[in-house]
Amino acid sequence: MRRPSVRHTRAALSGAAVLGLALSATACGGGASAGGGKQELSGQTLTVAGVWTGVEQTNFKKVLDGFSEKTGAKVVFSSTGDNVSTVVGSQIEGGNAPDVVMVPQVGVLQQFAKKGWLAPLSAEIGAEAKQNFAQVWKDYGTVDKTYYGLYFKASHKSTVWYSPEAFSQAGVKPAKTYQEMLKSGRTLSDSGVPAFSVAGEAGWPLTDWFENIYLSQAGQEKYDQLAAHKIPWTDPSVVKALTTLGKLFGDKNLVAGGGSGALRTDFPESVQQVFGAEQKAAMVYEGDFVSALVTDELHKKVGEDAKFFPFPSVDGGKAPVVSGGDAAVVLKAGKNKKAAMELVKYLGTPEASAIWAKAGGYISPNKKVPASAYHDEVTRNAAKSLTGAGNSVRFDMSDQAPAAFGGTQGAGEWKLLQDFLRDPSDPKGTAQKLEAAAAKAYGK
Repeated sequence: MRRPSVRHTRAALSGAAVLGLALSATACGGGASAGGGKQELSGQTLTVAGVWTGVEQTNFKKVLDGFSEKTGAKVVFSSTGDNVSTVVGSQIEGGNAPDVVMVPQVGVLQQFAKKGWLAPLSAEIGAEAKQNFAQVWKDYGTVDKTYYGLYFKASHKSTVWYSPEAFSQAGVKPAKTYQEMLKSGRTLSDSGVPAFSVAGEAGWPLTDWFENIYLSQAGQEKYDQLAAHKIPWTDPSVVKALTTLGKLFGDKNLVAGGGSGALRTDFPESVQQVFGAEQKAAMVYEGDFVSALVTDELHKKVGEDAKFFPFPSVDGGKAPVVSGGDAAVVLKAGKNKKAAMELVKYLGTPEASAIWAKAGGYISPNKKVPASAYHDEVTRNAAKSLTGAGNSVRFDMSDQAPAAFGGTQGAGEWKLLQDFLRDPSDPKGTAQKLEAAAAKAYGK
């Protein structure tokens, strides 16, 4: 089972998921329903499953509360943990399938659709999505020309987070190009602070590094082809991107602790090394969800103690915008289709997104959500960058791959990029190993 696109936040903020942990959002008072009527679902119960735990689950509950207030429906949420496919499959077989599932990966959504588990979303939801989202988000929720998944939560995975204090002391500024970033990194290292904290203990941050470089350097068409394995990982564009990444990974002045130290650094620790009490690096690359750790775990102020700049362009390409996200799908085996469709329709509204945006730790792909809905300037900028990218946004490549290749600890792309971090001297050899693993996972 490959990782959810924002698993990093969940693991850092809340620890292991507790299967079956339920939260209920009860009806409270009158109001118009998501469909326009008054309390039309009063007395009905709707079940929702998703990966969220801890802070994320609490904030999603606030969104479900909003739905309950409008419709009168009672909503019960249960966490699947990271193994969404396995858990939901067992629930379907056991006759207790949830009505709605928040699916964290394109690959899992496609898997569910091909198994015949999903009900097509209503034409009304489709029309709402067309108005509120860039077409690319609807495309990622579509399988064989049928629209199954509405993306409610997104992550902006093209953000480089930095310590303004370290930058000021070294006299450097946020970079516009990859080469500029490496040059600034060496200046930072010369000033006494290693440039980057790299989370290499799990493979997924390394896939994100590769994807941003590849998208900018090779372009959108090549990215889509590689994501679908329509071109092999031995393609010259892959070798070129690995070579570019290797210039950073192989420079001990740029990576805190060198490759061996990075391989012992997990994601929360990589953030702590930059923004914790004892600073061990000036920058950490990862998604907008870094802000949740900075605020909730390290008690620093985003926008003052921690800022980000967009992942810079590589070799004259466009600055990349890589994203992940969670899509709402309706299960055929669920017991309350009507309420399920109403909830998905509600999740497609700016109103629903604004509830979580106000709570924090959230970005919506809904372009109609006002900037004022987000509680800090940094998150507003990240949301603006994501929605402003329109159809040029590309979904996390490893989340589109079979789990055996793109989402398994100690195997496939994760393991091979960890090996590359340890020794980046042979990009071509690494590309050959990646292709062998991909071919096996894709059944070619």
